[in-house]
Amino acid sequence: MSDTPAVEAEGLIKNYGKTRALNGLDLSVAQGTVYGLLGPNGAGKTTAVRVLATLLRADGGRARVLGHDVAAQPAAVRRTIGLTGQYAALDEYLTGRSNLIMIGQLSRLTGKAARRRADELLEQFDLTEAASRAVKTYSGGMRRRLDLAASLIGHPAVLFLDEPTTGLDPSARALMWDIVRKLVADGTTLLLTTQYLDEADQLASRIAVVNGGKVIAEGTPSDLKASLGGQRLLITLAEESDAATAAEALRPFTTRRVRGSDCGQVLDLPVTAVDGLATEVVRALDAAGVKVSDIAVRSASLDDVFLTLTGHKAEEEAPKDTDKKEVAA
Repeated sequence: MSDTPAVEAEGLIKNYGKTRALNGLDLSVAQGTVYGLLGPNGAGKTTAVRVLATLLRADGGRARVLGHDVAAQPAAVRRTIGLTGQYAALDEYLTGRSNLIMIGQLSRLTGKAARRRADELLEQFDLTEAASRAVKTYSGGMRRRLDLAASLIGHPAVLFLDEPTTGLDPSARALMWDIVRKLVADGTTLLLTTQYLDEADQLASRIAVVNGGKVIAEGTPSDLKASLGGQRLLITLAEESDAATAAEALRPFTTRRVRGSDCGQVLDLPVTAVDGLATEVVRALDAAGVKVSDIAVRSASLDDVFLTLTGHKAEEEAPKDTDKKEVAA
């Protein structure tokens, strides 16, 4: 496999009026991997995908896909990529098979080749039985699978998946995960944007946390978790316990400063794990006269990484990426 990165971005900038959606975004995605872009709504993930897929022109910086400059060589980039957006780009009144044949012919396949490719993809995505039904009768999971199949018509080397499992139930999400794993096993490079932390953890070999239009952390899921110290201490205080006293007693154990105003009935703190930590914490709290209802030590998760880096939990809503559309020439 070539050492040329599948996707590169250097200092990408994109403005929507006075709003800066991308603020010096840097990426490097190795071929044949799943690379996750993780971040809240409005972080710039969708804008980055649109620039990389030649749907938007950046206002600054450079980007390349398999060595092709997205601004100077858009046609070459489009020949190598597939794109599945947040919403299925399908004709609801056509059948699943007709949608795929139409897209194949728009991709310059002959009629025979388009029909053959449509049948291959319908079988691959377990949609053969529904192939002759209008797409408007499909479930949400079936539509997402058909949309993904459509993006694979031209055997793309690089596939952009922009929040592909949003709104799907757990079983449909699990099926999409299996499809993603099979694609990367076959050598496809996938750049995946998601707000689902478990999805990034399960699928991506490397993750970039994006906020404010730039990458604020990057690494393997294990690296990102380890950056927080690796362990978390969860303590549930009894109702009569004093938060300020608990904060003072916990200072020797946590890797960040705890003030009484930070404490509710449940504390979730980064710690350096040592044998007997929970016992020592209980003893310290007991000596301070603080009663505890429950205590546990767990490994740090991507939820913790996300909260620490972005300042809020993944499920909290932030302003969405500006939905302005600008097609590159």
